[in-house]
Parts: sequence; C-alpha cells; structure tokens
Amino acid sequence: MRPTLTIFKREFLAFVTSPIAYIVIPVFLIVVGWFFFSTFFIYSQASLRNFFSLLPITFSLMVPAITMRLFAEEMNTGSYETLMTLPITRFDAIVGKFLAAWALVALMLSPTLLYPITISLIGTLDWGPVIGGYLGALLLAAAYAAVGVFASSLTRNQIVAFIIGVAVCFTLTMIDKMLFFMPPILLKVFETAGADIHFQNIAKGVIDTRDILYFLSVGFLALAATRLVLENKA
Repeated sequence: MRPTLTIFKREFLAFVTSPIAYIVIPVFLIVVGWFFFSTFFIYSQASLRNFFSLLPITFSLMVPAITMRLFAEEMNTGSYETLMTLPITRFDAIVGKFLAAWALVALMLSPTLLYPITISLIGTLDWGPVIGGYLGALLLAAAYAAVGVFASSLTRNQIVAFIIGVAVCFTLTMIDKMLFFMPPILLKVFETAGADIHFQNIAKGVIDTRDILYFLSVGFLALAATRLVLENKA
C-alpha cells in the first residue's frame, strides 16, 4: 500500500496547489448553495431534497473536470513513462490517482455539511435521509471519479478527457430519464443502469445493498478498464 499512498499524496497535493481546486470547488459551492438557499429562504422549505437531487448532474460536470489531468497530463508531458520506471505498478498509479480525486470531491462536499446543521438549529430535521444522502454522494463521487480516471487514460488531451468523462457520467445520470425512447423489453435494464435512481434511493435514507453494489461495480469496471488501456499503451 505504500506506493499507492505515495501516489495519492503526490496527486492530492498537486490538486490543492493547482488552479483546478480553486475553480471547481467555488463553482460547485455557488451552484449547490444557490439551490439550497433559494429553497430554504424563498420557498421556506427546511429540506435538503433539492440539494441532493442536484448532485448527480453537478457531479457529472465537476468530477471529470477534476480527473481530466490525471493521466492525460502525464502522457502529454512524457512523465508517465518516467513514473512507470519507478518501483510502482500500474495498479498503484491507478488507485492512488483515483483516491486523490475522490478525496478532493469529498473535500469539495464537506462545506455543504453546514446546510443540515443550519436547518437543525432552526427547525426539525430528519437526519436519516441526510446521512443517506451524503453516503450516496460519496458513492456517486467514487463511481464518477473512476469513470474520470478511465477517460483521462484514453487520451493525451485534457479537454478530450473532460468531454469523454462528462459524456459517460451525464449518460449514467440521465439514462433513466430517457426510458420513453427504449423498447419495453429493455426498460428494466436501462433503469437499473442509471446512476441517479440508485443515488436517490440512498438519499431517501433507504440503504439497499443493490444500490451500493451498483456504484462499487461502476467504479471497479472503470478502474479495470483503465488498467487495460494503460497496458495496451505500454
């Protein structure tokens, strides 16, 4: 685990010292803050429902922006080849970079904990859906971060990696909203493939192993695909 932790520390430090964190995090907080406070003050609703319902679509844009540089930048500058000469494996590099991206998303999400605390100080708050919502958010972030790492491994261009990551994450978010285009025999398959429906189930405070398994499966498949891509480029 030591090489993985070394990569994690290196990448996380690169995140927090780069413009990415100082652009993505404020934009994220402004967007979700607007929807939370507009519901809280304008409509007088002491609820986090709108906040959590917005997270999948927001993550589908923000997480690929965080992950787009992870492999693409190193391949473009040639430092990836140097990295592979060190006593680390591709597994160490992939998992370390993935954990760094996931940690940054968790850091980005942490200031929003003030929202439920504020509501609880003013009125009554059901903490079950809140805990479920944040658990779901971390699982969703893990799945999308893994997809973003995969997208970054496909190309040397960070913008292309961002577009691919957004396309895949956005499709996972919206696929269960486009079921009317699907043939009836495939409705259940496409509904199950959507990330949003699994996230919303957990955000209701209902912890179902099928929903957890979905996010773990997406993350595992994306990271496994990343390893295959890197091995083919070796």
